[in-house]
Amino acid sequence: MVVGAGTAASAAPVAAGAAYNGVCGAGYGVVNSAPIGDKGKVYLTYSSATGKNCAVTIRNTPGAPVFVRAWVGQSGGHGSPASDGGQYGTYAGPVYLAARGSCVDWGGEIDGVSVATTGTNCGSFARS
Repeated sequence: MVVGAGTAASAAPVAAGAAYNGVCGAGYGVVNSAPIGDKGKVYLTYSSATGKNCAVTIRNTPGAPVFVRAWVGQSGGHGSPASDGGQYGTYAGPVYLAARGSCVDWGGEIDGVSVATTGTNCGSFARS
């Protein structure tokens, strides 16, 4: 499934409830993030040991399940993005992509509000 043509989110402040939760695992550090309206935040993390990026979308306020998605893909249309989406109460992901030395496209969606970021964290910029 190709994802990423979502509606850009507003730059609303993000509540502390959307803090990165470490779900990508040991050795992954946050290298980028984007608010998803006032609903939450998507995080892009990277492990220099594995050369993998990881994306996770976290709701500001956990609760009744709504559609939540996280995705990450290699820029330039090389293959399909890794994606996790479904009815979740807290977060979607983690999803992983081996992309050492490459730019990545990544984003997330929460309950109909989405954000997509393309061509970021290229090569030497993607460090933990």
